[in-house]
Amino acid sequence: MKKIGKPFLQLITLSMSLLALASVLVGVIALVLFFSYSGVNLPSWEDEPVLAQVEMVKPVSKALMDPVGMWQAPDWTQVDQEENAELIKYGRDLIANTSEYLGPNGKVKKISNGLNCQNCHLQAGTVPLGNNYSAVTSTYPKVRGRSGMSEDVQMRINGCFQRSLNGDALANDSKEMKAMVAYMDWLGQGVPKGEKPIGAGIYQLPYLDRAADPIKGKTVYEKECVACHMSDGQGLPKPDGTGYTYPPLWGEHSYNQKAGLFRVSRFAGYVKANMPFGATYENPILTDEEAWDVAAYVNSLDRPDRDFPKDWPDISKKPIDHPFGPYADEFPEQQHKFGPFNPIQEALAKKK
Repeated sequence: MKKIGKPFLQLITLSMSLLALASVLVGVIALVLFFSYSGVNLPSWEDEPVLAQVEMVKPVSKALMDPVGMWQAPDWTQVDQEENAELIKYGRDLIANTSEYLGPNGKVKKISNGLNCQNCHLQAGTVPLGNNYSAVTSTYPKVRGRSGMSEDVQMRINGCFQRSLNGDALANDSKEMKAMVAYMDWLGQGVPKGEKPIGAGIYQLPYLDRAADPIKGKTVYEKECVACHMSDGQGLPKPDGTGYTYPPLWGEHSYNQKAGLFRVSRFAGYVKANMPFGATYENPILTDEEAWDVAAYVNSLDRPDRDFPKDWPDISKKPIDHPFGPYADEFPEQQHKFGPFNPIQEALAKKK
């Protein structure tokens, strides 16, 4: 066998190197084509749009409050041990399915707008920072600035029927009223008289340094809320006409202008801790600004109004964001409705 000459070996080595280099180049070109057609941007040192996209990603949300010590509802599986278990169960059902019993087509009475109490008091009033009922029994009766008198639990429930449910009051001696009170008493068991447990009511969102903006809020609504509450804000009615799977947020079937959620701070705190679907106080989805702005948008739209001429006998007791005058200060109604609220708060503090 003849020996292969050195020049020939060098030629073979060079050819193999060129083939390897060509393979690498083909691989690179293939990757570029793949990313180009798949819509993925390849980063580069000067690729500013990619950096801008990274900056737009929301940071991971932190819990609004420490869950340690947070109120938790009693174990529902133990309710049958109560002497009045059937009344408590009926009360819970009334809270969860108010419209079925007391709505426009209610099978007991027709006295409300089709909403359920749990549309505002989540999961029948059991969710921490979901406007729960944990402090009802422990804090009522109490004097409230809105009425200027001592209110018992029954008066407070009827306030919701007339405002949030835009309907009529229940008789205090009715089975329905007794059942709802029994259920709230059961939820509040173990809460010392005069105390509010951690996680009661609605989250108090820090004030913005600007007014809440309905225009920005509309953008938030269209991005985060339309899937459940629809583009027209009228929610998703149940096919059987007994209420709503998702409630209307404005219009003739929503809460009226004297309801608590018509205060922008209440709506903002409520959605911050609970909305959109999947959000909790431990894992909020909206930023503070988004929560304020979407609250301003929803509350800027038409809804029923009712006259309660005896409200706020002492106007100095009105909350900072009460949306209707007169006021005990010189700030305009528009600012009381949407803010900024810090100047009002600072002015009130100087008077004290």
